Amino acid sequence: MPDLLIKLYNLPAIDTEARVAANGITIRRAMAPEGEIIREWIGRHFSHHWVAEASVALSHQPVGLYIAIRDGRMLGFACFDATARGFFGPTGVDEAERGQGIGEALLIATLKGMREAGYQYAIIGGAGPVDFYRKKLDALEVPDSVPGIYADMLRKTP
Repeated sequence: MPDLLIKLYNLPAIDTEARVAANGITIRRAMAPEGEIIREWIGRHFSHHWVAEASVALSHQPVGLYIAIRDGRMLGFACFDATARGFFGPTGVDEAERGQGIGEALLIATLKGMREAGYQYAIIGGAGPVDFYRKKLDALEVPDSVPGIYADMLRKTP
């Protein structure tokens, strides 16, 4: 999967937060005291690698992790500056909650947070849904970015 480049100074006007708010969902920056709950949730739904990245994003001041919640229950998350400065991700939404625009709302909120932090561009490293990012954000593929920075990453062995 290639890396993608996003222009933060020219984000599309997508009001996804209002759309998810109509379903009782709040998108907001996480707070450090929520870290244990967030890491446990990510570990249950995703991977140990993502737990490690979320820990880094939670350690920033201000925190570089956004969450989606409804009725005090976590539905999804998105990070920045976790694996590398200027990188968006990882991001994930509870499988049972997908299709409501939560992922898109987290994406836009996190990219806005990056822009507010002074970034003009964001990199999505090893982007999964490339077509989604191209359509929503006019993302550009970074040439020769496969395998990217994750090539020599340690992996658990059986």
